[in-house]
Amino acid sequence: MRRHRVVALLNSPQSPFELACAAEVFGSVWTGLPVRYDFRVCTERPGPVPTTIGSPLLVDAGLDVLEDADTVVVPGWLPVGGPVPAVVLDALRGAHGRGARIVSICTGAFVLARAGLLDGRDATTHWGRTAQLAADFPAVRVDQDVLYVDHGDVATSAGSGAGIDLCLHLVRRDHGAAYAAQVARHLVLPPHREGSQLQYAAQPLPVRVDESLAPLLEWAVSRLGSRLTLDDLARHAGLSSRTLARRFSEQLGVSPGQWLLRQRLDAARVLLERTDLPVEAIATRVGLASAVNLRRRFRTALGTTPGAYRRTFGEKRQAGGG
Repeated sequence: MRRHRVVALLNSPQSPFELACAAEVFGSVWTGLPVRYDFRVCTERPGPVPTTIGSPLLVDAGLDVLEDADTVVVPGWLPVGGPVPAVVLDALRGAHGRGARIVSICTGAFVLARAGLLDGRDATTHWGRTAQLAADFPAVRVDQDVLYVDHGDVATSAGSGAGIDLCLHLVRRDHGAAYAAQVARHLVLPPHREGSQLQYAAQPLPVRVDESLAPLLEWAVSRLGSRLTLDDLARHAGLSSRTLARRFSEQLGVSPGQWLLRQRLDAARVLLERTDLPVEAIATRVGLASAVNLRRRFRTALGTTPGAYRRTFGEKRQAGGG
């Protein structure tokens, strides 16, 4: 398979962390994991690029490398909302027009907005800058609560760590859930956080340890093949159904039912990628009862069928390169 070319567009002063979000996911090489991406960086004027930690980065590529990029990442932009050279905006528009996927991390959304790539679309950025983004670019529908927004050709993420969530989401979209889970495992990160998850907990004080949903989530994931209702989850957690629903909303930004369906679909994706099990058997194994139900849920959530997903991401296809 031809490697997907990812180029990060840097600006002075560059935040090393936002850059690392993309570099670690798309640019690292791990033993036993096929390399699917080529990663490089560029800037308007090649040479030393000052950073927010003082030490400069030496960047030898200019904007011309964007002409061959499959994905362009803008990993933050300082000063926030500041001017963007016309040549940079033209390069981004040109890359997008040629079919490249344009991605922002944190305040990089301001650059995509200035290029007009977010007009009439939902987008996000760091929660502390969402009001500024909405005021500066009224044609953009700014969502302050989500981790990331993906439109296929354009994607934006919230601040800092949410950039990793978006990059892992894009890897899942490119190469399937199993491959993305392997990348996340090497990074010692959760394999997937849904984009609609809240940027931060709604309550002003940190969640107490005894209020964490983690033990319940682990218990539920280990029993996806069983019928699980809200009452079942609440009973296991020792809570009322109303209290449990509130904690899901506060901590995960979704209802228990929505969360459970996503886990079932994620489990189905991995089985479709790694096994030759019939769709009916997979539906039963992940608790979706029937092939008809799995197909319906799959199409609603992912816009495709289980069979088409398997043909795209099945391990035999990936190993054979076509």
